[in-house]
Amino acid sequence: MLVVDEREQLPVVEARAGESAAWDALFRRYQLPLYVYVFELTQDEQASLDIVQEAFINAVRHIETLREDGKFGSWLFGIAHQKCLQRWRRGEREWEAREELAAQGMGFESAPDELLVRREQEAEFMRLLGELSPPQRSVLLLHFLEEFSLEQIAQVTGAAIGTVKSRLHYAKLALRKLIEDHSL
Repeated sequence: MLVVDEREQLPVVEARAGESAAWDALFRRYQLPLYVYVFELTQDEQASLDIVQEAFINAVRHIETLREDGKFGSWLFGIAHQKCLQRWRRGEREWEAREELAAQGMGFESAPDELLVRREQEAEFMRLLGELSPPQRSVLLLHFLEEFSLEQIAQVTGAAIGTVKSRLHYAKLALRKLIEDHSL
Protein backbone atom coordinates (compact mmCIF):
# COMPACT_ATOMS: atom_id res chain seq x y z
CA MET A 1 0.00 0.00 0.00
CA LEU A 2 1.30 3.41 -0.95
CA VAL A 3 1.21 5.85 1.93
CA VAL A 4 1.08 9.55 1.15
CA ASP A 5 3.73 11.30 3.25
CA GLU A 6 3.23 15.05 3.28
CA ARG A 7 6.89 15.56 4.32
CA GLU A 8 8.14 13.92 1.15
CA GLN A 9 10.04 16.31 -1.15
CA LEU A 10 7.83 16.90 -4.15
CA PRO A 11 8.63 19.05 -7.20
CA VAL A 12 5.69 21.39 -6.50
CA VAL A 13 7.71 24.58 -6.97
CA GLU A 14 8.87 23.31 -10.34
CA ALA A 15 5.32 22.28 -11.28
CA ARG A 16 4.07 25.72 -10.31
CA ALA A 17 6.70 27.12 -12.69
CA GLY A 18 5.18 25.01 -15.47
CA GLU A 19 7.87 22.34 -15.79
CA SER A 20 6.30 19.30 -17.42
CA ALA A 21 8.85 16.91 -15.87
CA ALA A 22 7.69 18.03 -12.42
CA TRP A 23 4.06 17.34 -13.35
CA ASP A 24 5.07 13.94 -14.69
CA ALA A 25 6.74 13.15 -11.35
CA LEU A 26 3.67 14.29 -9.41
CA PHE A 27 1.40 12.27 -11.67
CA ARG A 28 3.52 9.12 -11.25
CA ARG A 29 3.56 9.64 -7.47
CA TYR A 30 -0.17 10.15 -6.98
CA GLN A 31 -1.85 8.43 -9.91
CA LEU A 32 -2.34 5.01 -8.29
CA PRO A 33 -3.28 6.01 -4.72
CA LEU A 34 -5.68 8.63 -6.08
CA TYR A 35 -7.27 6.11 -8.45
CA VAL A 36 -7.66 3.52 -5.68
CA TYR A 37 -9.31 6.08 -3.39
CA VAL A 38 -11.70 7.31 -6.09
CA PHE A 39 -12.52 3.78 -7.25
CA GLU A 40 -13.38 2.68 -3.72
CA LEU A 41 -15.78 5.61 -3.52
CA THR A 42 -17.38 5.27 -6.94
CA GLN A 43 -17.00 1.53 -7.69
CA ASP A 44 -16.86 2.59 -11.34
CA GLU A 45 -13.61 2.07 -13.25
CA GLN A 46 -14.27 4.56 -16.05
CA ALA A 47 -15.65 7.23 -13.72
CA SER A 48 -12.59 6.77 -11.49
CA LEU A 49 -10.23 7.26 -14.40
CA ASP A 50 -12.17 10.34 -15.47
CA ILE A 51 -12.15 11.82 -11.96
CA VAL A 52 -8.41 11.25 -11.53
CA GLN A 53 -7.79 12.93 -14.87
CA GLU A 54 -10.07 15.85 -13.96
CA ALA A 55 -8.35 16.20 -10.58
CA PHE A 56 -4.94 16.51 -12.23
CA ILE A 57 -6.26 18.94 -14.83
CA ASN A 58 -7.71 21.08 -12.03
CA ALA A 59 -4.44 20.84 -10.12
CA VAL A 60 -2.52 22.13 -13.15
CA ARG A 61 -5.00 24.94 -13.66
CA HIS A 62 -5.19 25.98 -10.02
CA ILE A 63 -1.74 25.21 -8.59
CA GLU A 64 -1.40 28.88 -7.61
CA THR A 65 -4.17 28.38 -5.01
CA LEU A 66 -2.09 25.79 -3.13
CA ARG A 67 -0.77 27.64 -0.08
CA GLU A 68 1.61 25.03 1.31
CA ASP A 69 3.63 23.07 -1.24
CA GLY A 70 4.16 20.27 1.28
CA LYS A 71 0.42 19.58 1.35
CA PHE A 72 0.11 18.88 -2.36
CA GLY A 73 -1.11 15.30 -1.78
CA SER A 74 -3.93 16.28 0.55
CA TRP A 75 -4.87 19.14 -1.78
CA LEU A 76 -5.00 16.80 -4.79
CA PHE A 77 -7.08 14.23 -2.88
CA GLY A 78 -9.39 17.08 -1.87
CA ILE A 79 -9.91 17.99 -5.52
CA ALA A 80 -10.74 14.35 -6.36
CA HIS A 81 -13.02 14.14 -3.32
CA GLN A 82 -14.96 17.18 -4.54
CA LYS A 83 -15.26 15.61 -7.99
CA CYS A 84 -16.76 12.49 -6.38
CA LEU A 85 -19.22 14.62 -4.44
CA GLN A 86 -20.23 16.41 -7.63
CA ARG A 87 -20.84 13.04 -9.25
CA TRP A 88 -23.05 11.90 -6.35
CA ARG A 89 -24.96 15.16 -6.43
CA ARG A 90 -25.78 14.61 -10.09
CA GLY A 91 -27.70 11.57 -8.88
CA GLU A 92 -25.46 8.87 -10.31
CA ARG A 93 -25.53 5.74 -8.21
CA GLU A 94 -22.20 4.03 -7.63
CA TRP A 95 -23.92 0.80 -6.69
CA GLU A 96 -25.27 0.35 -10.24
CA ALA A 97 -21.76 -0.25 -11.56
CA ARG A 98 -21.03 -2.67 -8.71
CA GLU A 99 -24.25 -4.60 -9.42
CA GLU A 100 -23.37 -4.80 -13.11
CA LEU A 101 -19.94 -6.24 -12.30
CA ALA A 102 -21.45 -8.75 -9.89
CA ALA A 103 -23.92 -9.87 -12.58
CA GLN A 104 -21.04 -10.53 -15.00
CA GLY A 105 -19.46 -12.97 -12.57
CA MET A 106 -15.89 -13.33 -11.39
CA GLY A 107 -14.68 -15.80 -14.06
CA PHE A 108 -12.98 -18.24 -11.65
CA GLU A 109 -14.35 -21.52 -12.95
CA SER A 110 -11.56 -23.74 -11.64
CA ALA A 111 -10.19 -21.64 -8.76
CA PRO A 112 -9.46 -23.33 -5.44
CA ASP A 113 -12.20 -23.23 -2.83
CA GLU A 114 -10.21 -20.96 -0.53
CA LEU A 115 -9.72 -18.37 -3.24
CA LEU A 116 -13.43 -18.40 -4.03
CA VAL A 117 -14.40 -18.00 -0.40
CA ARG A 118 -11.92 -15.15 0.08
CA ARG A 119 -13.13 -13.41 -3.10
CA GLU A 120 -16.74 -13.78 -1.97
CA GLN A 121 -15.90 -12.34 1.45
CA GLU A 122 -14.01 -9.44 -0.12
CA ALA A 123 -16.89 -8.75 -2.49
CA GLU A 124 -19.36 -8.88 0.38
CA PHE A 125 -17.18 -6.58 2.48
CA MET A 126 -16.97 -4.07 -0.38
CA ARG A 127 -20.73 -4.33 -0.87
CA LEU A 128 -21.27 -3.62 2.83
CA LEU A 129 -18.82 -0.73 2.66
CA GLY A 130 -20.91 0.59 -0.21
CA GLU A 131 -23.95 0.66 2.09
CA LEU A 132 -22.35 3.34 4.24
CA SER A 133 -23.06 6.95 3.45
CA PRO A 134 -20.52 8.58 1.12
CA PRO A 135 -19.05 10.75 3.95
CA GLN A 136 -18.58 7.70 6.20
CA ARG A 137 -17.17 5.56 3.40
CA SER A 138 -14.81 8.36 2.43
CA VAL A 139 -13.29 8.80 5.90
CA LEU A 140 -12.86 5.03 6.31
CA LEU A 141 -11.08 4.73 2.98
CA LEU A 142 -8.83 7.72 3.60
CA HIS A 143 -7.97 6.57 7.12
CA PHE A 144 -7.41 2.86 6.54
CA LEU A 145 -6.57 2.54 2.85
CA GLU A 146 -4.51 5.69 2.36
CA GLU A 147 -3.46 5.95 6.03
CA PHE A 148 -4.21 9.68 6.13
CA SER A 149 -4.15 11.45 9.47
CA LEU A 150 -7.32 13.04 10.82
CA GLU A 151 -5.93 16.45 9.84
CA GLN A 152 -5.28 15.30 6.28
CA ILE A 153 -8.78 13.80 6.05
CA ALA A 154 -10.23 17.09 7.27
CA GLN A 155 -8.32 18.92 4.58
CA VAL A 156 -9.40 16.49 1.85
CA THR A 157 -13.08 16.46 2.83
CA GLY A 158 -13.36 20.09 3.90
CA ALA A 159 -14.81 19.00 7.24
CA ALA A 160 -13.71 20.02 10.72
CA ILE A 161 -11.45 17.57 12.58
CA GLY A 162 -14.22 16.94 15.11
CA THR A 163 -16.57 16.04 12.28
CA VAL A 164 -13.96 13.70 10.80
CA LYS A 165 -13.51 11.98 14.18
CA SER A 166 -17.26 11.62 14.55
CA ARG A 167 -17.73 10.28 11.01
CA LEU A 168 -14.89 7.82 11.48
CA HIS A 169 -16.31 6.61 14.80
CA TYR A 170 -19.83 6.17 13.48
CA ALA A 171 -18.58 4.66 10.22
CA LYS A 172 -16.67 2.00 12.16
CA LEU A 173 -19.74 1.25 14.27
CA ALA A 174 -22.02 1.08 11.22
CA LEU A 175 -19.62 -1.16 9.31
CA ARG A 176 -19.16 -3.43 12.33
CA LYS A 177 -22.96 -3.78 12.64
CA LEU A 178 -23.32 -4.53 8.92
CA ILE A 179 -20.61 -7.18 9.16
CA GLU A 180 -22.21 -8.76 12.23
CA ASP A 181 -25.65 -8.72 10.60
CA HIS A 182 -24.26 -10.43 7.52
CA SER A 183 -21.98 -12.85 9.44
CA LEU A 184 -18.75 -12.01 7.62
